[in-house]
Amino acid sequence: MTDVRVAALLPSATETLFALGVEPVGVSHSCDHPPAARDLPTLTSTVVDHDDRSASDIDAQMRSVDGAVYDLDVDRLAALEPDFVVTQATCDVCAVDAGAVHEAVASLDPAPEVLTLDPHSFSDVLDDVARLGAAVDRPDAAAALVDGLTDCVERVRERAADAVAGSGRPRTAVLDWTDPPIRAGHWVRDMVDIAGGDPSFQPDGASEPVAWEDVRTYDPEALVVAPCGFERDRAVDAAGGLADRPGWRDLAAVADNRAYAVDGNALFNRPSHRLVDSLEALFACLHPDRAEAPPAAVDRIGRVGDAAARTAGAAAR
Repeated sequence: MTDVRVAALLPSATETLFALGVEPVGVSHSCDHPPAARDLPTLTSTVVDHDDRSASDIDAQMRSVDGAVYDLDVDRLAALEPDFVVTQATCDVCAVDAGAVHEAVASLDPAPEVLTLDPHSFSDVLDDVARLGAAVDRPDAAAALVDGLTDCVERVRERAADAVAGSGRPRTAVLDWTDPPIRAGHWVRDMVDIAGGDPSFQPDGASEPVAWEDVRTYDPEALVVAPCGFERDRAVDAAGGLADRPGWRDLAAVADNRAYAVDGNALFNRPSHRLVDSLEALFACLHPDRAEAPPAAVDRIGRVGDAAARTAGAAAR
């Protein structure tokens, strides 16, 4: 373990630090992977109640907040005496605002360094592994991790190329929220492309709301519902809410039993090294007859029927 003391204020950084052999001295309230992260001092909190709440309820709470959605415990941060703090500037609704972190850190004496991650593409995520490795003096471990991840990505590219040559690119829609519907942006467009899908539905930038009528017009042949922060069973419930919308049964993805509910908490939403597992899972959704996704990834995917979800492993057989 490195002697560098790191406070990680977002789950993706915590996951990657552990993969590099570094245990943070403090983490955010959302950090839950690996399980050891749950035992570390918590530095953030939120006024929004996510537990057992629907997508629409959480959205309403977020909109009603007057002020900061997330709070940083500056006194506890000071007591932990970190050498640097990892934050993010990618999403204002996912973690403590980077500006608030810089302001808080500046009040400490001595003030730790701040590493702000801001990935917007799949390659950015891999580059951040190297940045974190350099910051914690683990460049060799980071290089080895990136090499392994790159090899996995290339294997997916090769299988996807074969699949596309045989059956083309399915019209693909990935939603990272359901009420209101939001199409997933940032690295997801790249992932759909790499996994052999048509990425044109995904925004070339941040995630953005999309009218349900636009989803119907696009008529995806594969629909992946990965609500931000929802585990698979909650994703299944959220996807079930979409089934009440007009034209649901007429979607090509639904008619062909290719509407999926995915554990967004572990896959897709967090820009850590585990996005490569997400890529494998996405390929399993888009080309199930050619999938070789790891069992752990497959277990996080369900197919959405009229009333229930079945695991992707069973559906692929």
